[in-house]
Amino acid sequence: MIKALDHIIIAVENLDEATKNYELLLGCSPVWKGEHKAYGTANSLFNLENTYLELLSAKGEGFGADVINHILSENGEGLSGLVLSTKDAHKAFTTLTSYGYTLGEPADGEGTNDKDSQIRKWKNLFLPPELTRGIFAFLIEHVDGSLEMPSFNDASIHKLDHLVINTNDADGFIEIYQDIYGIRLALDKVIDAWKKRMLFFRLNKTTIEVVEEKDANSAVDKLWGLAWSVRNLKETHARLTNAGIQISEIKPGIKENTKVATVKSHTHNVPTLLIEHLD
Repeated sequence: MIKALDHIIIAVENLDEATKNYELLLGCSPVWKGEHKAYGTANSLFNLENTYLELLSAKGEGFGADVINHILSENGEGLSGLVLSTKDAHKAFTTLTSYGYTLGEPADGEGTNDKDSQIRKWKNLFLPPELTRGIFAFLIEHVDGSLEMPSFNDASIHKLDHLVINTNDADGFIEIYQDIYGIRLALDKVIDAWKKRMLFFRLNKTTIEVVEEKDANSAVDKLWGLAWSVRNLKETHARLTNAGIQISEIKPGIKENTKVATVKSHTHNVPTLLIEHLD
C-alpha cells in the first residue's frame, strides 16, 4: 500500500521566517512556495534526494488552518505531520475500509507555485485515529506535476537519514506499519544500554526509527525528531557556524562508522541531528 515516506511537515507560526531559517540550515533554497486556499494554509517545500520537507502555516480559514492552529496552540512549532505515498489512493481507501476502518474517500488537492505558477495536483487520503494514534498523518497520491531537484554540495544537507517516532506500544505499531501499510520492518531489538525496544522500518533510502517507552496508557505515537544525512560533516559544521547557527561539536555516532553533531538553533523546536556515514 505504501511506496515511500513522501514528506514530513513542520508547523510554523511565521512561514517567511521559518523558510529563511531552513534555507540556512539545509543549504539550499525552497523549490516551492504556495497556498492551499481550500485548506487555509501556505507552505514552503524543500526537496531532498529521498523525500521533501514541508513548512506549513495557517493562512485563512479551512480544515488545514484548523489543524495547524490546534497544533500550534497545543504544542507550539515543531514536527507535526507524516505523509506516506501511495500509488493509488482509491485502492488504499478500499483496502482500509475492507479492514473495517471508517474514513472519507480521497480528496483532490491542488497547489500553485508562487515562483513560476506551476501547478501540482494530488489526492489526499486522511487516516482514521485508530491508525494515526496521535500523529497527524495521511496518504498522498501525486497526480500531476513534480518538484525541482536542487543541486547539493558537500556542505549542504542532501537527504533524510531517519525520522524518530516515540511510542508506548511497539507491537501495535508493527501491526499498522508492517501488516497494514506493508512497510518493511528491518530490525526489532532491545538496546541494552538504553533498556528500550527499538524498531527500524526502511523505505525509499530512509528509516523510520521507533523508540518504545512502554506504559499502561492507551496506545499513542508521537513524532519526535529528524536526522539529516550530510556528505562532509566538517564542511557542513563550518557552514552552519559561519551562518550563526548553534551546533554541537562533532563526535563519533552511536552507529559504527558515523560522525554526528546536534543542531541547537533555527530548527523551530525540531530535535535535529546531522550524520555523516564514513563507509
